[in-house]
Amino acid sequence: MSNTPKDLDVAKRAKVIEWLKTEVVDNVSRLFKALWEGSTAKVGDSLASLMMSSYILGRRLGVSYRDLDDLLIEKLKKHRQEGHQLEDWYQDISTLEEHLRKR
Repeated sequence: MSNTPKDLDVAKRAKVIEWLKTEVVDNVSRLFKALWEGSTAKVGDSLASLMMSSYILGRRLGVSYRDLDDLLIEKLKKHRQEGHQLEDWYQDISTLEEHLRKR
């Protein structure tokens, strides 16, 4: 195996993607622990970290932040149209969709 700059860059990118995947799992674990503890501050921090890791992982995998936002809005629209239970009970789907559209 040669150690050309291109080879090193590919290896570095693969390592970063693997690291980000572990960050997502770690953030889910921290969220579950925060829920168990009942700490609103830790829940919020864990959710923010999970979202950040997910966005950055998406970017590293070739999905731009804008594309990810658009995909999320489309998914929300689909769930809303299909009568998702969270929409029926709490209007969570349309509320989040509206929030994202206003950003």
